[in-house]
Amino acid sequence: MAAAGATGATGGAGALGDRDPGLQPERTRLAWRRTTLSCTVVAVLAARQAIHGGATPAGLTAAALSALLWLGFLAVAHRRVVALTAARPRVLSRGGAAMAVACTVLLAVCAVSIML
Repeated sequence: MAAAGATGATGGAGALGDRDPGLQPERTRLAWRRTTLSCTVVAVLAARQAIHGGATPAGLTAAALSALLWLGFLAVAHRRVVALTAARPRVLSRGGAAMAVACTVLLAVCAVSIML
């Protein structure tokens, strides 16, 4: 009963405007940064493997594609981190989510193709 009185006093709709985001946006920003760091390590290791692994045209192509995919993921992550600085961050768009997933999956495919 006490919980209903606490939210009912401001009318519910006003409580949404005064949202205290707490640490959740900070945790999300840190997660995006960790994921970006992981993608950076994968792209650097792919380039290293392509250069030191015989430097075949297919390996160099996969390494170049890995670099482009890393740049794509970096762009999505940067936009998301900047959006999280607002008091009420926007929801990640479907296009942004699809781009992040596509970059991640294709980066893994490139890594496998370099290893073969």
